[in-house]
Amino acid sequence: MSVKVFQISSELNVGSVGRISEQIGEAIIANGWESYIAYARDHQASSSVSYKIGSAKDLYYHVIYTRLTDRHGFASKNATKKLIDRIKEVNPDIIHLQHVHGYFINIDILFNFLKQANLPVIWTFHDCWSFTGHCAHYEFVDCQKWQLQCKECPQTFEYPKSYKDNSYQNYIDKKKLFNSVENLTIVPVSNWLGQETKKSFLQHKHIEVIQNGIDIDTFLYRDSTPLKEKHMSSGKFVILGVASPWTEKKGLQYFVELAGKLNSDFQIILIGLSKNQIKKLPSQIIGLERTENVQELVAYYSLADVFLNPTLEDTFPTTNLEAQACGTPVITFRSGGSPEAVNDKTGIVVDKQNVDQLIGAIYEIKRKTKANYSNHCRSRAEELYDKRKNFIKYIDLYKRKLGI
Repeated sequence: MSVKVFQISSELNVGSVGRISEQIGEAIIANGWESYIAYARDHQASSSVSYKIGSAKDLYYHVIYTRLTDRHGFASKNATKKLIDRIKEVNPDIIHLQHVHGYFINIDILFNFLKQANLPVIWTFHDCWSFTGHCAHYEFVDCQKWQLQCKECPQTFEYPKSYKDNSYQNYIDKKKLFNSVENLTIVPVSNWLGQETKKSFLQHKHIEVIQNGIDIDTFLYRDSTPLKEKHMSSGKFVILGVASPWTEKKGLQYFVELAGKLNSDFQIILIGLSKNQIKKLPSQIIGLERTENVQELVAYYSLADVFLNPTLEDTFPTTNLEAQACGTPVITFRSGGSPEAVNDKTGIVVDKQNVDQLIGAIYEIKRKTKANYSNHCRSRAEELYDKRKNFIKYIDLYKRKLGI
């Protein structure tokens, strides 16, 4: 039986969500089925049949509409109607939603169509936007209004940024729309997000966690001698941080604080910074913009003695997985889904915002040495985060939903 799966994603084969949609598409094709992916923003070549949602003009209008009304997800009417025409053309057996936020789709039109189509719908949650009245993350401000009724949002100036607060009505409309689709399975990408979803207005839907995977054939230890020579880091204990963009929520300030407290035995390297951020760094930190390619990023992971991820809110950061796949232990704050990628043989989890514990964890890994962790890190990545093992779980889910 040939099955058609139609994914809807904000981007395709770029960024974390775009790469996940592409890799799920590859798993669909490997199973002998047909894969279609509709995308709105950045993209690269895909193995799937792809379809562009809307135009740059549509996207810009949706941004402006969001800024002025705080009704993110309620513009892009024509783009969404054309998307539905394309879905009807393809006549898929399964519709799989990735992000449906990002200034490209009208959730009112889309979910009314999904309700009427009565097809099995899989919806992968990469963040919390689907059950809040505004934000994609709320842990940074410790807001729990989403469990009852959003209102007086403390984060209207955070993505999706608005000059108005419409969180009260957004919450009501999302609750009604998203619960209207009967044959809906929600797939959070971390256990933490799964537990949060079960506290939300979507708690009565079928919820099944499938953690993200990575390409462990790409992310594995490589010789990093040239980088050690380039940065004169040979003999030093290298602490690596990777993010894009680097914001307060990603913990840039903690690296700056550490630079003032650690001695010259340590070298901090940060990747993904803007030019302006690099100019403001203390001299003890080597700041870099994005790496030129994945292989260079792998070399930095391999160079590092520890990967430090002081994120203050996160769903399930793939950087933790990538570092471990390269044999590098991870230190992270106890925030969101970040800690669940790490166990006591592959790194250390510390209390959020506790710099003393961060320093203690760095010295603990330095004392034990990276070699004590590397094999465990690689084994954990192979066992739990191989994309081939993780994304095949979607094929199993599709089969169950179709009864085949």
